[in-house]
Formats: sequence, C-alpha cells, structure tokens
Amino acid sequence: MGEVDKIPIWLDCDPGHDDAFAILLSAYHPSLNLLGITTVHGNSSLPHTTHNALSLLTAIGRPNTPVYPGSASGLVRPAVHAPAIHGESGLDGTSLLPTPTTTHATEPFVESMAKALLSTPVGTAWLIATGALTNVALLFQQHPEVASHIKGLSLMGGAIGGGFTPAVMGKVDDKSRIGNWSAWAEFNILVDPEAAAALFSNPILNKKMVMIPLDVTHLVLATEEVQSLLLHGKGGMEKAGVLVDGKVGEGKSTLRKMLVELLLFFAKTYRDVFGIEEGPPLHDPLAVAVVLDGISEAEIPFYDFEEGKEGARERYDVHVVTEGSHDEALNGAETGRTVVKLLPKGEDGVKIPRGLDVKRFWGILEECLQRADAVNATRGVV
Repeated sequence: MGEVDKIPIWLDCDPGHDDAFAILLSAYHPSLNLLGITTVHGNSSLPHTTHNALSLLTAIGRPNTPVYPGSASGLVRPAVHAPAIHGESGLDGTSLLPTPTTTHATEPFVESMAKALLSTPVGTAWLIATGALTNVALLFQQHPEVASHIKGLSLMGGAIGGGFTPAVMGKVDDKSRIGNWSAWAEFNILVDPEAAAALFSNPILNKKMVMIPLDVTHLVLATEEVQSLLLHGKGGMEKAGVLVDGKVGEGKSTLRKMLVELLLFFAKTYRDVFGIEEGPPLHDPLAVAVVLDGISEAEIPFYDFEEGKEGARERYDVHVVTEGSHDEALNGAETGRTVVKLLPKGEDGVKIPRGLDVKRFWGILEECLQRADAVNATRGVV
C-alpha cells in the first residue's frame, strides 16, 4: 500500500503509558500515514510529554516523525497531572527508554496541525486525540475550516456508566465509580472540560466524532497472556510468562521488554488505585484502532450498537459538565462528566462504540511490534 492509499492521521497525545501503544499503532499500521504529533499537558507536564513522545519515536525506529509541543495548560484552567497513575515523568517504570535522537519542531503547533490536515484530500484525514483536548479545541477555534475538511475526530475520553458496557470500572476507597479522576469524570475530559465542550457542541464536528470512553477501554485489559504475547511474539506464547526472578525477561527485543515494563508499572498503579487485578486497560490505542473500523474485513471491528441489535446503528448527543473546579470534582461535583443522549434512529451524532474484537486488536498491535522490530534491526537495535 502506497502513502497515497493510506489514511492520513494526526495524533495529539500526552505520553503516557497507553499513549506509547497509540504511537506504535499510528506509526506502524500499514493502513495509516502518521503526519505528525502534537503534545499536550495531561499525564505529566508538557516538557515531560514532549520528551516522552520523542523518546518513544526513537525507541520504535520512527525518530523523524515531527513532534510539536502544544498547550501546557487548559483553555481557562491550570494543568492537572496524574503522577499516581503514570509517575512523575509520565512514563515511569522502565530504564530502557532511549535518549531522543531528534528534537521537537519549533513552528507554531496550531498552524502546523492545520497545514498538515488541510494538505490532505477532503474527507480523508483523521485527527486522533488521546490526552487533554486543549490543542484540538484551539485548532478548530482558529481554523474552523478544518472541521469540514477532515473525515473525523477520534478521541479517547469520557465515561458513561449505567451498564453501557459490561466493563469493570474499578473502585476507589471501596466505592464504585464511572470516572477515573473523579467519581463522575474521565481524566482527559476533566482536565479541560471547556475544550471538550467546545468540540462536542461544534455542529459540523460532532457529526463526525468518535468517542472512546472508559466503558470501552476497560474491556481491553493487558492481561498476563497479553503481556506474554507482546514480550515473546506470536509463537512464543508457550514460554513461561513474563517475569524472571520478579523482573521482565529478555523477550524478543529490547523494545518489547521496554513496553512490557511500562505495562507492568501501569498494571500496579491500576491495581493499587482502582483495584483492577486482571491487568491495566489500554485506553489510548483504541482511539487509533477505531479509525480502521470498517475499512476492510481484516481490520478491527467495533460495534456501535447494543448487544443483540446488530445493524441498529447508535449515535449520541454528548454534553460536558463544565460547572465546578477540579477540586470540587474530587469532592463529588460532576465537573467533566460526559452526559450522553441517544439520538433518534438515523440522526447523525457522536459515535460511541459498545465493544470491539479485543483478540483482533491485540493481534494487530503485536504485528505492529513485529514491524518496529524489523526497522530497529536495520538500525542495529535489537
């Protein structure tokens, strides 16, 4: 498949353990053409998320992918970070992250995003957001024409609850919740709810948006079996697990070992904070994977209908609660909550899948690791 035939994508992210896998999938899926990356405040500070993006691109053999530092805080709110989940650096848990071999771009990030997306044929490009939505909101605020030009906006964010999926959402202080940062809200939406509200209320954009909430990402847990697949590759699953004397074994490549070390750190924080024992949910790459939904029978099916109602496509209106402060949200306010309303049949709105082919997802992610290993081998990195 040539570059012309690939789906052009731009990734806006805050790496982040799960963002690492979103970058891998974006860079190495044969149907995707990664135009560039913007970084944003979120899992850690902007200097950290920018460094992490550059380091991850070096690790996977794609150091020449342009990276643009974006917003260091929300549209109107101060930045909030997640050291309890991702560590101070945003990517704690491994010593194998390489020193970046390139530096970030210096051009203005909004203009760079707009230029790259508008250079693609109309109705082909996807913008994918896996962090706070500040950069994305600024893009459409300053360049509203991009909304009509792109094919879609896919974002990882929000939480619905009420049995939207059978996923286990986790508990804090032995209390069930639908959110991860507060009882009601998911982190990416809560840290800049004004940015999220602007996107969901955009009458052009909200008809071509896909939202991947916690209700979906918590269906995709990086279990011990998955960790073994990623470390050893297909055909290596019969090897004795992941740990040797309490540490990650050598596996098939340094890259694989690094990613599994990141997963194990992520697993521990999810176990300690949310009581989820099976493995950590891998949120962010699902916002990339959903772009592939339906492009061929070989890709990753997502199900945008209630179980047992195949063919009954669902679309939603999404309202973001902006009232209240971050501190008030931690004390029970609904700040950052995504309230969804099912639209009448046939009406356009936000697509929110209820599930996906999880086994197929992990298989494709491992195939991307194979491609990264092959590229690294040509660079003398094993």
